Amino acid sequence: MSAETPVCQLLERQEADYRGWLWVAPPRDAWLEAGQGSAVSADHGVLQAWRERGRPAFSPFDAVPGEGLPGAVLFWPKSHLLGEWWLLWLCANLPPGTPLQLVGENQGGIKRVLKVLAALGLGCRKLDSARRCILFETRLGKVGIDPDAAWTTFEAEGLTLVSHPGVFGHGKLDEGTRLLLERLEAELPGPDKAQDVLDMGCGDGILAAWLARRGHRVTAVDVNAFAVEATRRTLAANGLEGQALASDVYSALDGRRFTAIVSNPPFHQERSIDYGPAGRLIREAPEHLLPGGTLLLVANAFLPYPDLLESAFGGFEILADDRRFRVYRAPAVGSR
Repeated sequence: MSAETPVCQLLERQEADYRGWLWVAPPRDAWLEAGQGSAVSADHGVLQAWRERGRPAFSPFDAVPGEGLPGAVLFWPKSHLLGEWWLLWLCANLPPGTPLQLVGENQGGIKRVLKVLAALGLGCRKLDSARRCILFETRLGKVGIDPDAAWTTFEAEGLTLVSHPGVFGHGKLDEGTRLLLERLEAELPGPDKAQDVLDMGCGDGILAAWLARRGHRVTAVDVNAFAVEATRRTLAANGLEGQALASDVYSALDGRRFTAIVSNPPFHQERSIDYGPAGRLIREAPEHLLPGGTLLLVANAFLPYPDLLESAFGGFEILADDRRFRVYRAPAVGSR
């Protein structure tokens, strides 16, 4: 089976025996998933794909077996800070001297690896380059920096938000989310009319915490394990109750239904526009809404969501439009 992505095509042509290696933050690629190593990823969809093939796959918050690993490969992410975190995590969790290869696309910032490794006191050599990708090699060592130090807090909407590199809106309140919150005040009444609400794509937990503070029973989901953990920490930091789950859109919800679904859905996968998750969010929303339920989402004004909303719900309304973002309301059939 041949590799599909450019980074995996570069790896495939190496003479290295990758059996038993740990693949860190890997892309979806059948060549990887058919191999003999194990994966650690923050992407719930990637973990599901590996596990469905009977392959070992771990979240960064799991206990990952490090002893006896012949080596590891880190797929350098778009977020420079997240790449640094993965390096610190590897140094903290794998034995010193473990071979580490780092691979990524030129447009994704792989050349930054040289400065990062130098700052950590780790040597580095270039192994190969092709298909606008570069492969570096180093050996892990103890660097004396705790990966947990990457967690930061900031204040917004009277809440303490916990954030991590790689989580949407890291360190600041997104303007689209702010516009959605302004509309939620009117659309979802306070604690005297508490509802079961799903926060889809929870990020740092701002929507979940805001809703929980108003007395709603909140379930928050995200495909990104860092976002799920950030939401849990945000709820705890504010003394609020709520459930946060890793889920590829609705995959972990077992058919549960809600009074409302709220979301600021993503439309990027790394550097590419990807409407897939948002499309599933909209198309499958009616199946997860109670009678009289409502989908409330905010999106960049240029995104082609009106057609999706019309197809899934038979109608919708625009609650707010500041020319950059729009807030849409789509009531379940029979509730208009």
